[in-house]
Amino acid sequence: MHKQRVAAENQTEQASRIATVQRGSGAGSVVLRRFDPSRDSYEQLTAMLHRAFARLGMMGLNCLCVGQTPQATKKRARAGDCFVAVCGGQVVGTMTLYARDLESTCEHYRVENVATLRQFGVEPAWQSRGIGKSLIAFAEHWAATRGYAQLALDTPYPAAHLLDFYRSQGFRIIDVMRFADRGYDSAILSKPPVAARTLANWSRRLELPCPTFPRAA
Repeated sequence: MHKQRVAAENQTEQASRIATVQRGSGAGSVVLRRFDPSRDSYEQLTAMLHRAFARLGMMGLNCLCVGQTPQATKKRARAGDCFVAVCGGQVVGTMTLYARDLESTCEHYRVENVATLRQFGVEPAWQSRGIGKSLIAFAEHWAATRGYAQLALDTPYPAAHLLDFYRSQGFRIIDVMRFADRGYDSAILSKPPVAARTLANWSRRLELPCPTFPRAA
């Protein structure tokens, strides 16, 4: 019993330390870290999300990130654990990870052992470079090391390209619903998260040996 308690404490301590991950080296390296209000701007983060979701806006899909205010971005980021991917001082991607959400209208999000991935976007010029896959792999690690059995997210059901992307990362559609503030059906996707071996011995900064996390290739 003592050994189990110590192991659980060590896992919790390890999970709480995971704050910075580096992919690559030199001028093109990408660092994943927590959003820091002392050096990051909610206005700039919001502008990046607007650009990342512009394609959906042109499809007539009124996702929150298409036109939300910096105040809304801040509120959503502070409600969870917000991370940013940074290269050369520029934020090129972001995601916010949530614990169980008892206030959600989505039944799956209210389940005790389900974490959710939200406010997830990559700067258009940086898309198709593995940034999104790396963010998802880290999100899986975050969820797995905290004992969650599922990592879930939602995306517009009409956005076939996003459904294909999430399916390629191992997510499956478990429900389709319409949120009250959106004029389209949303696909609810979920998967069992897996801790990445490359993050297991993280101390302060991890140099990844390949373009993306192993599970995100």
